[in-house]
Amino acid sequence: MNILCIGGGPAGLYFSLLMKKQNPAHQITIVERNRAYDTFGWGVVFSDQTLGNLVNADEQTARSILQSFNHWDDIDTHFKGQVVTSGGHGFCGIGRKRLLNILQERCEELDVKLVFETDVTDDQTLALEYGADLVIACDGLNSRVRTRYEQSYQPDIDTRKCRFVWLGTKKLFSAFTFAFEETEHGWFQAHAYQYDGDTATFIVETPEETWIKAGIDKMSQEEAIAFCENLFAKYLDGNALMSNATHLRGSANWIKFPRIICKNWVHWNQLNNKRVPVVLMGDAAHTAHFSIGSGTKLALEDAIELARSFEKHGEQGMDAVLEAYQDLRSIEVLKIQSAARNSMEWFENVERYTDMEAPQFAYSMLTRSQRLSHENLRVRDATYVRSFEHWIAEQAYAKAGLPVPKTKAAIPPMLTPYKLRDMVLKNRVVVSPMAQYSAVDGVAGDYHLVHLGSRAMGGAGLVFAEMTCVSADARITPACPGLYAPEHTQAWKRIVDFVHTNTDARIAVQLGHAGAKGSTCVAWEGTDQPLKEGNWPLVSASEQQYLPGISQVAHAATAADMQRIKNDFIHSTRAAAEAGFDWLELHCAHGYLLSSFISPLTNQREDEYGGSLENRCRYPLEVFAAIRAVWPADKPISVRISAHDWVEGGITPDDAVAIARLFKVAGADMIDCSSGQVSKQEKPVYGRMFQTPFADRIRNEAQIPTIAVGAIFEADHANSIIAAGRADLCAIARPHLADPAWTLHEAAKLGFVDMPWPKQYVAGKMQLERNLERERQVAAASAGLTPQQVAAKLLEG
Repeated sequence: MNILCIGGGPAGLYFSLLMKKQNPAHQITIVERNRAYDTFGWGVVFSDQTLGNLVNADEQTARSILQSFNHWDDIDTHFKGQVVTSGGHGFCGIGRKRLLNILQERCEELDVKLVFETDVTDDQTLALEYGADLVIACDGLNSRVRTRYEQSYQPDIDTRKCRFVWLGTKKLFSAFTFAFEETEHGWFQAHAYQYDGDTATFIVETPEETWIKAGIDKMSQEEAIAFCENLFAKYLDGNALMSNATHLRGSANWIKFPRIICKNWVHWNQLNNKRVPVVLMGDAAHTAHFSIGSGTKLALEDAIELARSFEKHGEQGMDAVLEAYQDLRSIEVLKIQSAARNSMEWFENVERYTDMEAPQFAYSMLTRSQRLSHENLRVRDATYVRSFEHWIAEQAYAKAGLPVPKTKAAIPPMLTPYKLRDMVLKNRVVVSPMAQYSAVDGVAGDYHLVHLGSRAMGGAGLVFAEMTCVSADARITPACPGLYAPEHTQAWKRIVDFVHTNTDARIAVQLGHAGAKGSTCVAWEGTDQPLKEGNWPLVSASEQQYLPGISQVAHAATAADMQRIKNDFIHSTRAAAEAGFDWLELHCAHGYLLSSFISPLTNQREDEYGGSLENRCRYPLEVFAAIRAVWPADKPISVRISAHDWVEGGITPDDAVAIARLFKVAGADMIDCSSGQVSKQEKPVYGRMFQTPFADRIRNEAQIPTIAVGAIFEADHANSIIAAGRADLCAIARPHLADPAWTLHEAAKLGFVDMPWPKQYVAGKMQLERNLERERQVAAASAGLTPQQVAAKLLEG
C-alpha cells in the first residue's frame, strides 16, 4: 500500500514503523509541519502495563525508550502542610522530544519517508500527490481533517472548566508529586514528575474563575510564571519554572482541556475512481485528561491496534480491517476516557474536598478515577493502606462515641460504625429497599420476615424494607406492603421485633406514594403495565401518562388531594414509630408522587407548586416537615431522590445538590442518592458504581451525609467509597438477594474474621472459618504445600 500519515506525532510515527516492519514493500510517508527533530512539550508518562504493550509490538523501539526512562513508584500528595505517600504505582517518564526522536530514528532505519516543515491544508490534494491507498489523520487536538469531515466523524468536543499551563523545572522530584495550594482567589494544584536526569514537568491547574480572579488572564507570560514560582516555592527549592512556548504572548499558553470523542473514526474519499479511507488516530480521534497521563498511551495503542488489524484482517479487505480497528479501539478508549473524565472532574472540583483532612483527601485523589480501588491500592502498598485503615477506623469510632476494638487486622472502612442522631450502625453496609411484591392487602407476612430477617442476620448494619405505601391507592401494585391499617402496623412490629431480638442490625422503613406509576401488575406479570381489572384512580403533580398510550392517565393533584396525602404520610409515620422502626426514609425519587413534583419533566403546574426548583420542591418539603414533626427526635430520616433524570430538560446533578440543600435546611439527616426512572425517555450511563458520583457531589458540596447506591457489588467498591468520603453508607441490592450473608462473606474474603461479632453470629463465623481452613488443607494436599503456604500464595494473588 501507499500510506500517508498527516502529522508526525507518536501515533503516526509508531503506526508507520509497525506497518513497515509488517511489510517492507509498503510506501509510507509522514508529513509534519514542524522542523525535523523539533517538538514542543515536556515529559510524558507511561504505566508499566503500557511499556509491556510496546515491548510486544516492537522490542527494538521499546528498548530504546526504556533506556531513556526515569522510573518511580511513589505518589506524594501535599495538602494543608502534610505529605501523604503511597507507593507501588510503577510509572515511567520520558521527554516528549526524546520519545519523538527515538520514533523518528526508527522510522528512518525502516525507510519510512519523513517530510518536515509542510503544513497540510488540503489532505485530498496531498493524498493524490502520494497516490495514497490509506490516509492516517493524526494531526492533533485541532485536527483540520476532523473538522473538514466532521459530518462523517461526528466529533463531540467538550471544553472543560480549568485553565492549565505546561511548564518545566530543574527541580528533581523523587515521586510523582501533586501539590495543592490555597490562595485568596481559590485553589491551585500542581502535577509534577521528573522525566529525565535533570528536568521535570510541572503543570499548574486551576478553575477558570480562580484564574481570572488571580488576574493571570491579564498577565504577561513572565509575570504568570513568577506568580506560579511564588505560589509553589516550597516545592521548587529555589529552582525556576521554565516555558517552552515563548512564541505565545500573554496568557495564551494557559489553555482549557478539550475532551474529544468521535462517533466514527473513518471517512471515505473518492479520489481518481479509488475509495481512500481517512482514519483518525491519537488526539485527532480522542483525548484523555493529562491527570491520568494517557494521551500518548492511547495514541501508541491506536497505532498498535490498527497495525494488528491489518495483520489479522488484511486479506478480507480494507473495510474489514477498519471496522475491526474501530470496534476494538472505541471500547478501550471509552474505558480510559471514562476514568479520565472522573479524574478530570475531581481536579476541576478540588475545593469540594478541601474540608477533608490530609489522609482522606489524598486517598480521594488517588482513587478519583474509580480504576484504582481499595484492594488495588493494597496490592501496590499494603503498609499505606493498613495505616490509612487505622486512621479511618479511629475517626469513625470517635464520631460514634465508641472505643476502637482491638483486632489483629485493620478494620475495613465498610465495617466501621456510623452514628446519626442517637442511632449507631455497627457498619456502613445497607440492604437496599427492594420491591418483593409479596404482601397481601398491604400486610407484610412470613415472606418479609424471612427476607428481611435473614439479611439482618447476614451482617449488614441497616436493613431497609421495600417502599411501604401510605394508603391503598398509593401502592405500586396490589402486592405492595402498606402502613395505613392497624394490621399493617402489627405485621411490621413482628418483623422489627425479630430483627431487634436476634440481631444488632437496625431496620428502616421507606414511605412512599406511587403517584402515576401506581395500579400496575406485579413485575413478573408485566412491569409498569396497568392491572387487567381492579384499577384505582391515579394522582400526580400534573396530568400525565407514564407509559404513553398504555398507562392510566393520572390527574393533577388538587389542594384537597395534597392535604389528604400529607395526612396519610403523617399517619404512616406514626404507625412506623409504633412498629419500632429505627429509621425512616421519605421516597422522593423514581417518578413516584413526590418525585413528580420535583422533576420538571412531570411538573407542569402554574401555581406555587410549579415553576422554579424551589417551588417544585415545596410540596415534598411540606410532607417532610410534617413527618419530621411526628417522628421521634432521636431517630433519623433520610430522603431518597433521583439525582439525575437522564433526560434533557430533567433534573441534573447540579439540581440534585440544590435539592439536597433544601432538604438539609428542612431537617433531613441524609440523602439517598439514586437516579432515573422518572421518564421512559431516559438514557442512563450504566457502569460500576455509576451513581456514586451523585452521592459524592451532594455529600461534599451540600455538606449532608449520603447513601451511595447502584452497581456496588463488592467489598472493594464499598471500602473505596467510604474511605474516599464519597458517601457515608453503601446500599447494596442484588448481591443481597443472591446472598443474605453478603457482609459476613465479604468480610471473610478480606481475611477479617476477628471482629467482635454479635453472639448470634459466633457459631456461623466459626463454621465459616472451619470451612475456609478445610478448603486450604484440601488445596495444600493436592499441591504438596502446607496450609500456611497456600494462604500466603492466595494473599500474593
